[in-house]
Amino acid sequence: MLNSMTQRKEREELHSSPRTSLAAWKALLDLAREARSFSIREAFASDPRRFDRFHAQACGILLDYSKQAVTPAVMGQLFQLAGECDLAGWRTRMFGGVAINESENRAVLHTALRAPAGQTAMADGVNISPLIHDTLSRMKAFCEQVHTDKAFTSVVNIGIGGSDLGPHMANEALKPFADTELRTHYVSNVDAAHLYGVLKECDPARTLFIVTSKTFTTQETMTNAQSAKLWLQQELETADVAEHFAAVTQNTDKAEAFGIRRDRIFPIWDWVGGRYSLWSAVGLPLCLSVGYENFKALLEGAHAMDRHFLEAPFEKNLPVLLALTGMWNRTFLEHAVLALLPYSQLLHKFPSFIQQLDMESNGKSVDRDGTPVPYPTGPVIFGESGTNGQHAFYQLLHQGTTVVPCEFIAVVQSDYPSLDHQPKLLSHAIGQTKALMDGKADPDPQKRFDGNRPSSTLVLRHLDPYTLGALVALYEHKIFTQGVLWNLNSFDQWGVELGKKIAGQVLPSLSSEALSADTPDLDSSTRALVDAVRSFS
Repeated sequence: MLNSMTQRKEREELHSSPRTSLAAWKALLDLAREARSFSIREAFASDPRRFDRFHAQACGILLDYSKQAVTPAVMGQLFQLAGECDLAGWRTRMFGGVAINESENRAVLHTALRAPAGQTAMADGVNISPLIHDTLSRMKAFCEQVHTDKAFTSVVNIGIGGSDLGPHMANEALKPFADTELRTHYVSNVDAAHLYGVLKECDPARTLFIVTSKTFTTQETMTNAQSAKLWLQQELETADVAEHFAAVTQNTDKAEAFGIRRDRIFPIWDWVGGRYSLWSAVGLPLCLSVGYENFKALLEGAHAMDRHFLEAPFEKNLPVLLALTGMWNRTFLEHAVLALLPYSQLLHKFPSFIQQLDMESNGKSVDRDGTPVPYPTGPVIFGESGTNGQHAFYQLLHQGTTVVPCEFIAVVQSDYPSLDHQPKLLSHAIGQTKALMDGKADPDPQKRFDGNRPSSTLVLRHLDPYTLGALVALYEHKIFTQGVLWNLNSFDQWGVELGKKIAGQVLPSLSSEALSADTPDLDSSTRALVDAVRSFS
């Protein structure tokens, strides 16, 4: 720990930052040194009202952060830091359509996608609310047509990243609400095995493909889309496959050139980032699966969390509390990893969705001004659903040398009450949080648990569309809040681009006609890998 503190001091001396000079920041550094001897278990013993002090509730979600290594003094300084970083001002600017994504000069208005009709939302001087609700009306009409005509038994969404993870996660989470006569599939990986595995389950005459790509040029998506089109042409013995395709894109011309009818092309806009786009037409496959009214309930739950984030005081504000305790762990206690642990099989894709949402947003080492940050930012996020994780990696959580803060998600009401499993599942969720905190004394060091491992728990009454919408919006605003506190732009993702660009340079050298020497910029290792691939081919 002392070595870590020394290294941190050297980093802060090397790089100045507007954050590290703040009074609350300096106070939190002092409190972090004191926290080395803090015991969560003893804090409960000395304060019977600790849970009362450190929990909040809104939108059908209860947040218990009493098992975090925090004190009233720590929380007070974290609230002070939020004020000194002008969180309220940044929040107002985001909801107001100011171009807070400075590197791309774009507004950030995913919140407008779930606002009620008639509520003004401005982007570049234009009220975008009519555009949003016109698109929702088109989505509703399209879904009703598909459900009425019953021409399709399978829907296949072709997209990647934000064009896949959000609707895919939500589709899994809302399976109890899905239309059982319409099977929904998601294809993202350019590996042919992914597309092939889905196509063999589909009847080509009764399959609808939705191609989701903002630019309609994403390599993985367009490769899969072209292969799907070829499959239809071969299986149906016709070149006219327009009836089997829809698109979600900003590039209408390219979608039409692909062969998709204009009335089946749904828009996406610059002010919606991919990983924040579930609420837009990117959610079309979800809407087809669960029906428009359930999709609307998802939007309503997210909007309710938006209002809570805007209106609740920081001390009772779920996104702010989750963000501040997470920042305390990452930046001041320097815990580099966060485990996301939903005790619901329906939420099994939620960790990977939040992994993208968080790590693509705040996985940054320079601030808004392009200056290197001298403090730790976004954590590494991983997770697994329920008791599966217990039998995979909880050994490290309990006895490993790395302290991994955890966020548990527990769902109280089951959609399958005839099977009396839920009490057992919930007992594991609650029991794990206590075990991580308490540990266990034992004369045998192999069986000793140090405990004092921090965790927060989110308790959901029921995993319905409304509550899922609120849960996702909660994490969106948590990530935004942390970005403000770290002085990051949470809405660009330049780190995604470099590897893709180099892949494009490598691709010609992998063909049998090309020589690896045709790409002179390759280093010896990369050249050797290209040659190995060519030799195995």
